[in-house]
Parts: sequence; C-alpha cells; structure tokens
Amino acid sequence: MTGRRHTRTFLPAHLRTAGTRALSAGALAACVSMAAGCGVVPGTTGGSGDGTITVMTWAPEKTRATNKPGMPAMARAYARWINANGGINGHKLKVLTCNDHNDTVSAAQCARRAVEADVVAVVGSYSQHGRSFLSPLESAGIPYLGGYGVTDDEFTSPLSYPVNGGQPSLMAGLGQQLAKSCGAVTLVRPDTIAGDEMPLLLDSGLSAGGHPGAADQRAAEDATEYAGHADRALRQVSADPSRAGCVVPALGDRTDTFMDSFRRVREEYPDVRTASVLGSVDQSVIDAAGRTYEGSYVTGWYPASNDKRWKPMRDVIREEAFGDNRIDAADPGVQTTWVAYTALREAVESLGDGEVSSRTLRRTLDDGLRIETGGLTPTLNWNFEDMLGAKGFPRLVNSDVTFQQVRGGRLVTARKGFVNVSKVLENSDTA
Repeated sequence: MTGRRHTRTFLPAHLRTAGTRALSAGALAACVSMAAGCGVVPGTTGGSGDGTITVMTWAPEKTRATNKPGMPAMARAYARWINANGGINGHKLKVLTCNDHNDTVSAAQCARRAVEADVVAVVGSYSQHGRSFLSPLESAGIPYLGGYGVTDDEFTSPLSYPVNGGQPSLMAGLGQQLAKSCGAVTLVRPDTIAGDEMPLLLDSGLSAGGHPGAADQRAAEDATEYAGHADRALRQVSADPSRAGCVVPALGDRTDTFMDSFRRVREEYPDVRTASVLGSVDQSVIDAAGRTYEGSYVTGWYPASNDKRWKPMRDVIREEAFGDNRIDAADPGVQTTWVAYTALREAVESLGDGEVSSRTLRRTLDDGLRIETGGLTPTLNWNFEDMLGAKGFPRLVNSDVTFQQVRGGRLVTARKGFVNVSKVLENSDTA
C-alpha cells in the first residue's frame, strides 16, 4: 500500500510572497486586457459583477464510506443567516456545493467547477483527495479555507488555510491521551492513503508519553462487518492481563459498524478500553449505540459540543436549518464549516470597501490577519513567521486539541482547556 507523502520544496517567505504577488498581478492584467474570465476585474466580486461573494463547499455524500452531508448543509444555512442580516460588508454571500463522492475524479471535478464559477474561496470542506483538488485551485489562485484536515496536502499547499490541526493533531493528541491510561494499544484504521499516516501519528503521541507504539491493523473503510478485525484487536490488547489494553477504531462512518462487531465478540475477552477521534465518534453515534462507548477516550479539535461557545452556531441552525437532520451540531465536520465561515467573514470584513476576490482574500490572510473564533480555536494567523513549523506540516497553525471521554452516555471534557501537541508533531516521523 502506498501513501507516503511526496515532499515539496518551498521558497523562503519573502521570495514566495513577492513571486506570488507578481504572478497574481501579471495574471490579472492579462485577464483584464484580453477580457477573459480567468480573474476578477476590480470592483466586482466572485466573478458576478453584482457585489455577490461566491464561494464553494464540498463533501462526500451518499457513499459507502465516510459521508459529511452536514458540511454543505451548514454552509447554506450560514449563507441564509448572513444574507438575512445584511450580508458581509453589504455583500450577499452565495454558496455553491459539490459532492466529491469520495473519489479522485469527482474531487477534481468539484475543484474545476469552483474554478469555472470563479469563486473567491473554497470554504469549510471535506475530501480525502487533496492532490486531486488542490492542483486546480492552485493553478487558479483560489484559497482553500478551513478544510477538514484529513489529508497532509492541506498542510503543505501554500493556498491552504487550515483552521484546525486535522488528522495529524487528532491522532498525535489521542496517543498522548492514551499513554498513561492504556496497556497494549491496537489501531484499526482505513486501508487508504489517508489512513496510512495514522499509525505514525498515534505512535508519536504514545512515544511522547513513554508508551510503546500501537499495533497497526488495516481494514476496508466500506466493510459491512468487522468481526474478524474486532477479534484480532481484542487478542492483541488482552495479551497482558496485568493492564487493560485499548482498541482504537478510527474508521470514520464505519467506526460504529466496527463497534457493533466489537460488542458481540468482546465478552470472550478480559475488559479492555476503547478510544477514537471526533469524526469517527460523536454524540449522535454514542446516543445510538447504548453503552457500547461508555468510558471511551475521544480526542477532538474543539470544545465539547455542549460548551456555551457553540451557542451562536446552534442559534443559526435553529433559525435557518431547523428540522434539517443533515446538520448535527455535535458533528466536527459541521463545527469545522462554522469555524471556516467565521474566518471567511472576518477576512472579508478586513477588506473594508475594497475589492473582494481570491487574490485580495489570499493577500489579507498571508499578511498576518488575526482571526478570532469566539474561543473555539486559538487566534488563527497564517503569516509565515507565525506558523508552528511542525515537521511535514508547514501550513499548520493550530495544533490544539481537547481530551474528552464518554461518561454516563455523554461526551464530556476529560481535561479542562486545550492541549497543544505541536512538540509531538515536530518529533513525529511523518516527513
């Protein structure tokens, strides 16, 4: 199975910034002189010419693997709310959506649609196929703001502006959370390119806590049952009866399918613990599974879903998407879309009465704009000098995670505040 990242080389910040601006200016001049549709003429936005800001949000829907329908649904609800309240700086917000179908062809098609629509940004989206969608966006100069962070490409592309630490921070944080609580650890993860990096990241967190690495168990991400995988994992973590081991399923939407198989075979083994990351487990999954997840350790990017800092998002969902069962306020995909659109709004507002385009949006983000998200993340800032410098993830600006646990059927905070895993990532063997 392949999946190791191709190493990219970047110019120093001052040369890259100057080169990018020169290229953008030259491309814009060419487009204006040729009356072509490859850019935004000053005074218009999103290619519309009517003051409308056009963006796109994509995610997989109705597939056999991980689905995130709540993300485009949340984006549309956000647009309805923002437009009902005067828009952004008086600009109407138009959200286009696209289904990436969890495959490389559709992911690239979504990106090309974004280019054809001349969007100013792709915002709050999910795709496992970073190499397919980032190339068209980079060619067109379209920023990718607030992706889910499931691919390492999102932390290397100079046009990507991540709002969380993605899969790297979650897995490293989970390893750190489990190091003091578990005996042997077995990771059950997708046999995909995105899944290939999980063991290295989990082991980096375990190692930081003085714990041996986890056993790596690959599984199909679209399987209908996992009895064999569950039995194998239980045998591995039960080998030492002196200390309870931990099974870590991180299979996205199929985590619940694994846990159903796990529940049926675990009675034959000593007590073990389970753990996962938000995105594979959330409150709605826990509610549907009875006591299956009781005691499970869970690592997330944001505060627990019952935290008061989510009230503005909940209010928007209630006002603009009441009854839309695609939108779950506890889903980290929905939460990421909210944070990403919060960042978009602040970036556009920072432009004042000036032109709103992909070029000006990139410029304000690159020039050190500091974005506040109401305490849902640390202050976000993509200025080159302020990036964390984690090895292999040069665009990572937020490496904070939260430690949570299932208690009494509820996902609650296990450790107050955020835990920063930047040092763990700097020492991880992922480059």
